[in-house]
Amino acid sequence: MRLPPFERYVKGLQMFGMLLLGMVVGAVVYNSLYQAQFEALVSLKSELEIQLEQYEQDINNLKDFKHQHTVIKSILPRIELEAGQNAGRPQLDKMTEADLIRRIKADLSVFIGQSIYEIDSNAQFARKLLSKRVYNDVLEKDYEVEVKTMLVVENVLHLWIKVRLHDRGPS
Repeated sequence: MRLPPFERYVKGLQMFGMLLLGMVVGAVVYNSLYQAQFEALVSLKSELEIQLEQYEQDINNLKDFKHQHTVIKSILPRIELEAGQNAGRPQLDKMTEADLIRRIKADLSVFIGQSIYEIDSNAQFARKLLSKRVYNDVLEKDYEVEVKTMLVVENVLHLWIKVRLHDRGPS
């Protein structure tokens, strides 16, 4: 039995190998683009859910307190951004930040309906409530929050909050 010469098939095999390599590289590029778009979509969805929840809560509060002009009608916590390098503060993604803000709003919901003229006594209460408060299992991490500044403007309680990772220590 005689074998055909292998030199005839070298070019064809090289072309086939390049075709397979191109298909693999194309699939990797397509998958990375798809993943980036999907992550952006998930981030947008979570932001819109947070806004919707805030708007629904604001509508309910406005219905309840529409004739009272000197009460706190909503709470707007803001997480302070990192001012410098190595400040000890974690880089928070949108979902973590949204979950922390949701939990802080739930803790401070007792202020809704309170008089803005009595904010001094309530501010001390809020500082004690959120002074070095630890929130566990926020996307599998623990965070320590601390209220830095409180301000009431147009019946909205604004809070600026410092967030740090919490070390559990040895178990």
